[in-house]
Amino acid sequence: MLKPLLVEVGVEELPAIPLLKELPNIEKKWLQILEEYRFKTNFQFFYTPRRLTLWHREFPVKQAEKLEEFWGPPQGVAEKNPKAVEGFARKVGVTPDQLQWKEKKGGKFLYYSRRVEGESIKNLLGEMVEKWLNSLDFGKEMEWGSCKYRFIRPVRWILAMVEDEVIPFSTYCVTSGNRTRGHRIFKREIEVGFVGDYFCQLDKKGVILYPDQRRKRILEGIRQIEEKEGVQVAVNPSLLEEIVAITEYPTSLLGKFDEKFLQLPPEVIVTSMETHQRYFPVYKDGKLTNRFVVVSNAFTDNFSKIIAGNEKVLRARLEDALFFWQQDLKRGLDPTGLEKIVYMDGLGSLADKVEREKRIGEKIADKLGVEREPVEEAIKYGKADLLTEMVYEFPELQGIMGYYYGLKQGLNGEVATALKEQYGETASNPISLILNLAQKLDNILGLFSIGKIPKGNRDPFALRRSANHILKLLLDRGVALNLEEVVKEIAKEYKTPDGKEVDPAQVLEFIFERLYHLYKETNPAIIRAVLRGKNHSLPEIGEKIQLLHQLTQSEGWGELSSTFKRIANILKGVELSDQLEVDPSLLQEEAERKLWEEFQKVVERNREEPSLEVRLDNLLSLKPAIDRFFDEVRVNVEDPNLRRNRQHLIATIYREFLDTIGDIKEVG
Repeated sequence: MLKPLLVEVGVEELPAIPLLKELPNIEKKWLQILEEYRFKTNFQFFYTPRRLTLWHREFPVKQAEKLEEFWGPPQGVAEKNPKAVEGFARKVGVTPDQLQWKEKKGGKFLYYSRRVEGESIKNLLGEMVEKWLNSLDFGKEMEWGSCKYRFIRPVRWILAMVEDEVIPFSTYCVTSGNRTRGHRIFKREIEVGFVGDYFCQLDKKGVILYPDQRRKRILEGIRQIEEKEGVQVAVNPSLLEEIVAITEYPTSLLGKFDEKFLQLPPEVIVTSMETHQRYFPVYKDGKLTNRFVVVSNAFTDNFSKIIAGNEKVLRARLEDALFFWQQDLKRGLDPTGLEKIVYMDGLGSLADKVEREKRIGEKIADKLGVEREPVEEAIKYGKADLLTEMVYEFPELQGIMGYYYGLKQGLNGEVATALKEQYGETASNPISLILNLAQKLDNILGLFSIGKIPKGNRDPFALRRSANHILKLLLDRGVALNLEEVVKEIAKEYKTPDGKEVDPAQVLEFIFERLYHLYKETNPAIIRAVLRGKNHSLPEIGEKIQLLHQLTQSEGWGELSSTFKRIANILKGVELSDQLEVDPSLLQEEAERKLWEEFQKVVERNREEPSLEVRLDNLLSLKPAIDRFFDEVRVNVEDPNLRRNRQHLIATIYREFLDTIGDIKEVG
């Protein structure tokens, strides 16, 4: 029999961020419990800051009947040992004559089965709900009163009903019933006579249970403000979800602040609004205005006091920001003092970090043909804004404030922009690119030198993100920088606690490993093949990955792959990094002479050919000659000189493929 089931767990206000982080798992965890208890059915999950609700329109009030099977000893053992039969019978609760023989894995075994009637949901729901709440991971948990349970916030009530009947149980120090609570403004509990009444009752008492409806109401209120005022409200998606999570009856309201605060950098105002107050900034004709949208959770018709209160709070925060701005401008952007700030135990101060970045930046600038002076200036002032009062108060504005203070101080526009872009994955000019790379390479090499290497899922210093950014910067901008050369040169300056140099190969492997993340849709074997080849720059690596991917999708890939497998078999034991010498006088067969001749022509054509695709096509044109070689020439002959010469011929050709595109035999 199917009946509607409703479970609501009432709590004190849930913090939005932990709730949103766990949100994708909440339904999955309840579904797992339903499957475990043989109650798998469709359901909906709703949340507000004060409740977690599970709603089943149709729920089996009783578990399905289950067949229990028991297997005993094999026939040979049972016939020789009657006690084994008796023991098995006792174990399953029957007499030996009730057992039977059944085939299993080619033999006969003692067997017993019985039908077990399903248990009622009334007897299991409490256990299921407790298990579900225990499984939820919101991070920090708390205790309340004398309750032995721990949860993100105290549990205050549980409503549990099938149709019009309460399912009684006790957990988390409350006993389930048929009562819920409306909006905070309503003090009386709401009695639910039938589960369908629950939704109507909440709606009347100021609770919009459906998150989608709360989101829609917020956005509709914003749209009305935009139409009425002729403005544009910037709706940050993550902020919107946070507000949906902390409201039960949201109303979008328009507030104002003094125009004098518009002299502050827009990012300061927006950060004050979004990060600290959960307000949406308002623009007109692309410019930030002195207005904001606050979403109220009040259930009232008069919002004047709410607007005034929020205006007062924002004004106080902006007054502080304006004071910091003015004080910082008086001091100027000055790196003096960085030597007093510890960067990392074992890596010295921030001033030490700046010096390391300077050396890296100079090397990269030289390789890219960029003038050193502006790069050195950008690195000199790169961390100076960490000493400002504004960044002390608003840490998320580091770099951004360096940009504004730098411009006020008269720094070159590209230098100032570099200060702003050093922490992200964009670089709009060469100076910005170099500062960004220097900052992230020092992060990785420095932390590797003191053993802070990411392991498994742990990456507390976000070094994988730094590696991602390095690769994206070079790929997106098409910068022909040989990262391998740079890392090998600068790694010499990073020493481990026991005085050894950081292993550049380990660092490069860590950085290039992130290519598998950046090229998620590409066969990993293709990336591995390219990385085993000779590479000069990230754009070149990216082009090789793309070309090799296209090659594997081509009609002739099967035959080509077969050819390279034959090459791999021939070259077992041949080291491609060794000096490979081919003696033309030892080329006895027509097929091997022809292959060597064709190869020389390809090498000559490729010597001045700038297009990687054309160079690869030229090499691939050797396939018929390679196949003929394998068909007509025996490589592993008894004569060691002849055998070595033929191996070196194939190895020399394959090394050209390796240098041009990658280790193709790695791609199946």
